[in-house]
Amino acid sequence: MNASEYISHHITNWTVSLDGTNGFMSLNVDSLIMGWITAAILVFLGILAGRRLETGVPGGLQNFLETIIDFVDGVVKDSFPGRNDLVAPLAMTVFMWVFLMNIFDVFPADLIPGLAGFLGTSHFRPTATTDLNTTMGIALTIFGLVIYTNIQVKGAGFFKEFLYHPFGKYLMPFNIIMKIIEEIAKPLSLGLRLFGNMFAGELVFLLIALLPVYINFVPGVVWSGFELLVITLQAFVFMVLTVVYLAMASTEEEHH
Repeated sequence: MNASEYISHHITNWTVSLDGTNGFMSLNVDSLIMGWITAAILVFLGILAGRRLETGVPGGLQNFLETIIDFVDGVVKDSFPGRNDLVAPLAMTVFMWVFLMNIFDVFPADLIPGLAGFLGTSHFRPTATTDLNTTMGIALTIFGLVIYTNIQVKGAGFFKEFLYHPFGKYLMPFNIIMKIIEEIAKPLSLGLRLFGNMFAGELVFLLIALLPVYINFVPGVVWSGFELLVITLQAFVFMVLTVVYLAMASTEEEHH
């Protein structure tokens, strides 16, 4: 393959059409598989740590998870008013799951697709968060929870915000438009930010992979180090915005 064919091949998902048209009713099987694998890893680590809990001198895995739990708990306490037993576990799950899906971006570009090729797949993208369907799927799930929390906490007051916020009762049509834009921006900011950063990182790795073998090692290592910071930051931002949106939904005060 030439350079353009190589990049095009590596950014094409393994897609299965449910209706034979390759349109809306299609599944990106590689994204689903990697999402399930990373979720299984997360569950396995949780079960393993739970069975090996020590009150004296904890082991390495327990130390690692306790550090992350303390970090996430601090973020939730700083950002979320009151108490909600769902928020901290949700924030922990979002951070760890997004991070684990992101981490496959620093694997050698041809490693996992090559292994998948031996099993008979022509395309396989190992980083699920480089697929817009994945990032928007998570974002829309968070958005649904935010809407549910708004209705649960504010009741009819949530719908009144569409009428009276932010310009008052005399400009209701403009209020409705502005409020709809404000709400739509939440899942878009979550999903598109994560997708854009991960997709850009994937493209840089592919460009480095196109360099001769005796040249690409050093830039590959350097970019891998930088990308590790990016994937951690993106998981952190996704988690923080999730907590902030839920905090906004959980207070009856108007936000201007």
